[in-house]
Amino acid sequence: MRWCREVFSVSGSGLGAHAIALSLAPIVTASFCSKSLVLPFQNSPFKLKFTDSSSLALTHRKQLLPAALPLTQPSTSREDDFDFLVVNFYHFVFIQDPQAEVAKHRSFLEFQDLDINGRVYLNEQGINAQYSGPSKDALAYVNWLREDNRFSDILVQISPSENGHTFPALKLRYKPSLVQFEGGMSHLPLLDPSMRAIPLSPSEWKERLEAVNKTDLNRDFVLLDVRNGYEWDVGHFRGAQRPSVDCFRNTSFGLSQEEITASDPLSKVDKEKANILMYCTGGIRCDVYSTILRQGFQNLYTLKGGVSHYLKNEGAAEWVGNLFVFDSRLSLPPSVYHTGATTEAELTPVSGDDKFANCHVCNLEVSELRHRNCANLDCNLLFLCCTKCVKDLRGCCCLTCTAAPRLRPVLNGMQRYKKWHNYRDMDLPEQGLIQLKCSND
Repeated sequence: MRWCREVFSVSGSGLGAHAIALSLAPIVTASFCSKSLVLPFQNSPFKLKFTDSSSLALTHRKQLLPAALPLTQPSTSREDDFDFLVVNFYHFVFIQDPQAEVAKHRSFLEFQDLDINGRVYLNEQGINAQYSGPSKDALAYVNWLREDNRFSDILVQISPSENGHTFPALKLRYKPSLVQFEGGMSHLPLLDPSMRAIPLSPSEWKERLEAVNKTDLNRDFVLLDVRNGYEWDVGHFRGAQRPSVDCFRNTSFGLSQEEITASDPLSKVDKEKANILMYCTGGIRCDVYSTILRQGFQNLYTLKGGVSHYLKNEGAAEWVGNLFVFDSRLSLPPSVYHTGATTEAELTPVSGDDKFANCHVCNLEVSELRHRNCANLDCNLLFLCCTKCVKDLRGCCCLTCTAAPRLRPVLNGMQRYKKWHNYRDMDLPEQGLIQLKCSND
């Protein structure tokens, strides 16, 4: 949805201006103080503000015709049913002056007064965005962006948010790497599609997985999860191997260092014959890593749009568990993408096979696929935990952390800790950062 702003001014002195405002009483509610008068219209896009400068301003946000650019999901159906949306997209394209591009985006958001929170990163190689906002604002931003020919064909992923913003604030800035990766990304040929893996549509991906999992073709295929280990813990495709690292930036599959060969699923495959199927949450990490593997592997494929796009189109077929997301919701079942479920009862159950996830502490099965952070502020490990261990260890990930000097209060249920700086100045027996090594490291 595109918006423009029209501003009308009505001048008057003292009571005259008040009289103008009161003449609109049937359609506005006024509030007065010694310094200003604010008149928001009821069920209307108008807003009046009167200050002691004896002038009255009427601001109107006027809706224009929506840009004729389809989203991944039609913006005229499900999205309009939700107050808040979470939007994810990325796009590799050359941006000559990314700092100017950042300023352009910031000016648009400010001028249109869009309520957007999240992360929007730009650099010479493109854009990577994850943000939340009221449905009209969220769609207005991406539709404005797609009016630019450079971004007209971006693939947008949209999911509902029942509890408002899923990000605390907006970070819109230049970033040298669109995703964190050891050594950076500026040297990678991301702008050359031929150097990236071949994208498979959700239906094509499903057909490949069904064939691999039902026959002996798996000896010619490697299903590679290019996410963080903690993401795999709450959900993954059947037949995928858990990443050997807990942070994508340290991924080194197929790079032949002797020290990681034992845990590398690509260490013994035929680089010319093997089919490497890579997937991640939204697709960007697969694209990035495929340019690295292109140096040796011939048959590389990625899931177009990532897991979120797949769940939207194919549901939970060949998928086990929930999907980890990088916002306050943390974990979502496939039904959120496929049917638009948003109630707490629909968000918390384990989907599909519920026998794969284990408690980080006692290794018993867990029924709630949602991570929590260690209560030790200086550990902050993201881990799965059963209810009993949460209680016994007071929200910590191990016994060592229970003796830490800076422990946050135990959070019950689906609550999340605030950002660490909110606890930085807690009144505790000992102050200062103390790095503790967990007993299970």
